[in-house]
Amino acid sequence: MDTISIKNLFKLKSVPLEPQPEPFPQNNDNHYDESLEETRKRTYHESGYRDSSRTNGNHSTLSICLDAVYSKFQNEEKEMVEKQKNLKESYVNEQKNRETEIKALFVSQETKDEQLKNKTTEIENHQHTIEALKAEILDLPRNPEKYNVKATRGASAKFWIGLILLIPITLYLTTFYISTSYSAFFKSFDAKSTIIQNVLDAKAWEKAWNDGFIEVAFVTLIPFVFLGLGYLIHMFWENKTKANYIKVGVLLAVTFIFDVILAYLIEFRIYNFEKVFGSPPFNLKIAFTQIRFWAIIFAGFIVYIIWGLVFDFVMKENREKDKIKNEQEIRQKRVEFFQEKINVLKKEIEEILASIGTIKETVIKTRGRIEELQNIIDGVIIPTKDYKLYASEYVQGWITFIGEKIAVSRTEKQTMIDDCIATYNTNLETVGANSDNQNLVYLSSL
Repeated sequence: MDTISIKNLFKLKSVPLEPQPEPFPQNNDNHYDESLEETRKRTYHESGYRDSSRTNGNHSTLSICLDAVYSKFQNEEKEMVEKQKNLKESYVNEQKNRETEIKALFVSQETKDEQLKNKTTEIENHQHTIEALKAEILDLPRNPEKYNVKATRGASAKFWIGLILLIPITLYLTTFYISTSYSAFFKSFDAKSTIIQNVLDAKAWEKAWNDGFIEVAFVTLIPFVFLGLGYLIHMFWENKTKANYIKVGVLLAVTFIFDVILAYLIEFRIYNFEKVFGSPPFNLKIAFTQIRFWAIIFAGFIVYIIWGLVFDFVMKENREKDKIKNEQEIRQKRVEFFQEKINVLKKEIEEILASIGTIKETVIKTRGRIEELQNIIDGVIIPTKDYKLYASEYVQGWITFIGEKIAVSRTEKQTMIDDCIATYNTNLETVGANSDNQNLVYLSSL
């Protein structure tokens, strides 16, 4: 088969191979045989000498002959089964390693897929939990007992209603005790004032301000004394013990006596202002017979009792409302906790997806490399360094004929030799024998 036919059957692909020991011809026992190599060298040398004699050492013809030599060398290498097996051994091992690597990558991908599935399921479970918690937060004020919360249903509405009532009652008591305390201790009565004006002075705080710092401070702060007593009654009433019942009774008695004292002083001052000659001295018995005395007590102490009951009710409903609010806050914190876990899981899922993508890319590249290795294994490995050795023997034979048999001048003969060497180097460059690659691979194009 001529050179052109051989080139049509194969295409050349230059690939870097693992460094191999210099190949030598082998016998059937797969051992190094120096005589075979020497015989092969001599054969190439003789072929060069013979072909040169046929063409009178023409360097242009040498180029064609070298192409034929390369094709012959390729065919010889292809027939050396054991040598090809040894040259391809590293590629076979690499292919096995790559196949093992792909199996490991598939196992890793399956693990990642399982992790992805578990984390997705975990996110779905957390989302369901969040939805359930949000539903509970909305339903807690309506059905606290459904969630084992010991709170009164509608506590929030009752609290606001009680608070709305408590504010004007507090303002009333403040106004009442400012006016009555001023009337009892500081007011100057006159005949122009009506009975109501003598008891409840609309300008009591203004007059106390004009009278001095002590007067205005006294009438301003005295309502807080009664409100403080009411707060203490509420606190003792919360813990229903015998001692606290006694304390509550004492505080109520003190408040009642305080109101009696205010009513007595006001009635005393009015009685002395209105008494005539022969009227008996004012005493407690006379005070008990006066309607104003009891009106002051009822307008103060009874309203104070009402204030205390409303205050106690508001505080109780506030506790009930706080129970529900606390339960809602607990559930809201759990919502935030699960939402944070979802965010962490989503980041982990992104990392897993990126890792799976990397694994898939690696699998594709590894499969591509396995295909390349299979093509190398299926092809013919040409040890180009060996070719350079035998091609040089061929050219030496060619030049030997020129030196021995062609009768031309020394200068012309040297020119012919230089042209042959240049042709030889060009051929080495063409087939890749002068490159850094140890070997070339011929892949079948069929």
